[in-house]
Amino acid sequence: MKPNLIIGCGAIAQELVALIKANGLQGGLEVTALPAIWHNTPEKILPGLKEKVAAAQASDKYEKIYIGYADCGTGGLLDRYIDEEGLERIGGDHCYAFYAGQARFSELFEQELGTFYLTDYLARHFDRLIIQGYKLDTHPELLPMMFGHYSKLVYLAQVDDPELDELARQAADKLGGLAYERHITGYGELATFVRAAAGGEAG
Repeated sequence: MKPNLIIGCGAIAQELVALIKANGLQGGLEVTALPAIWHNTPEKILPGLKEKVAAAQASDKYEKIYIGYADCGTGGLLDRYIDEEGLERIGGDHCYAFYAGQARFSELFEQELGTFYLTDYLARHFDRLIIQGYKLDTHPELLPMMFGHYSKLVYLAQVDDPELDELARQAADKLGGLAYERHITGYGELATFVRAAAGGEAG
């Protein structure tokens, strides 16, 4: 029996692997990932994903392929491709929604529109992805223009880790002293997606 494959964003690769191990799905489900930093340039996501899918299909190693991406700024192009190829992806517009649960995230979003969200991955790599990724380390004058409309930072935590909590608090300070909240979400709907993908039923 061939395993199934999830082609995911690098920002959730660690969580995908953790869920596979926690559910004893090794051997039946594999993961490969694209660079997380492509969220800064989402136009790279779809071409990279197409290349990964084509390589996986050509290898004939996998029973079924799943997409571990939400829309992620592709403006619907990802969904169009997935429909054309007959693939399936995790639901939601972004990882914040599937970690928090889409209904709960909608509530959080409506409470405060000017909110910047972090996950474990983004808290861990905030300086590289945000400060350096947007050149705020060399051009701090860009900070008010790019992040001045935010008033709050909400950390959606997958694990209860004091070190990540402190990194997230530091991120709120680095973005101009934003108000800070933490919500422990666990893996949310990503866990459901992984278990369903292992059984070939993630639609």
